[in-house]
Amino acid sequence: IIGCLAYVKKFKQTCVTKPVIKQLLDNLLEDRVLNDEETDSVKEENSTKTKQARCLIDMVRKKGRKASEKMIARVQERDPGLYDKLGLDPRQPAKMTPSSPQLSQQEVRQVSSIYPPMDKSGRKRLALLINNVEFDDKSMLRRGAVKDEENIERLLRDLGYDVVKHRNLSGQEMDEAVKAFSKREEHLLSDSVFVVMMSHGELGAIMGVHYKEGDPKPDVFPITNIFTHLNTDNCKALVNKPKVILIQACRGEDLPVISGNDGHDLELESDSIKREHNKNDLISLLSCTPDTKSYRDPKMGTFFIQHIMETFNTYACDDHIEELFRKVMVRFEDFHMGKGRQMPTKDRATLTKHFYLFPGL
Repeated sequence: IIGCLAYVKKFKQTCVTKPVIKQLLDNLLEDRVLNDEETDSVKEENSTKTKQARCLIDMVRKKGRKASEKMIARVQERDPGLYDKLGLDPRQPAKMTPSSPQLSQQEVRQVSSIYPPMDKSGRKRLALLINNVEFDDKSMLRRGAVKDEENIERLLRDLGYDVVKHRNLSGQEMDEAVKAFSKREEHLLSDSVFVVMMSHGELGAIMGVHYKEGDPKPDVFPITNIFTHLNTDNCKALVNKPKVILIQACRGEDLPVISGNDGHDLELESDSIKREHNKNDLISLLSCTPDTKSYRDPKMGTFFIQHIMETFNTYACDDHIEELFRKVMVRFEDFHMGKGRQMPTKDRATLTKHFYLFPGL
């Protein structure tokens, strides 16, 4: 994996000609690494050779180690000079170490500052996805939330996570689901974990499906329980492993309905989350700050999930998780919907290294 990382960086930084790219595309099509649609998209959707090279290597990288090895072999065959600049042996990508002579001192430092990914053949990555759509109070129906669920589940599976999914839970059921998830034996064979929770919310809590305004014992799930169940004391299988939390928690409360460009109504919803510190190796991204509101298209889902999808699909091959979060936040920098604004916020950022998702590896 370290060898593949170095290879990707060097390939993108090395001058490669369009004829070589075309030959590589033909070879990889012949090797059944790429299909006709993928080769056409590299050529037609990228105007410069730099963009074509970037698109090609990202596309192959997502397909895993064997695909990368075939590409390296084809580079050696088509352009020995470029192959020498890369300095990598396709037969030994898994044996490279940070002290390997093919890696520069800068690359050694970069490798030692990341969370090491487990080999794909033996790992069992899990993600928890809880999505509350329908509530006892029919006016709280979260239109578009099913689209969010479909999108985020597809993204997590593409990143190599098996998704444990729940829909329409009470506050107690959410707590039980997170606690049961923290005890899963698969975490021993995992290098990271995602927890995604989507519902209405109030200060410090996510609403269960039985929530009623004014109830003396409201049906809610305290957000801090997520971090309690996943901390180093209660989830030892995930010690020193990145735990990424995504929270889309909204609450409709006498809010205006704003018409979108496609004619759909957009609900302006609020989300207020309390901040606290917790154990290491945690990071969370919330859909908005405590004093702002969150927008949701009843047909396409929340802008928060839409921008996560777009950002991760474009940059996950290059950027670590905090940089991905920053780019999601940038998408909202000039975001306006009527008089409303929205800005996601990072919370509990206690990662001690960079966490790269390594799609396909």
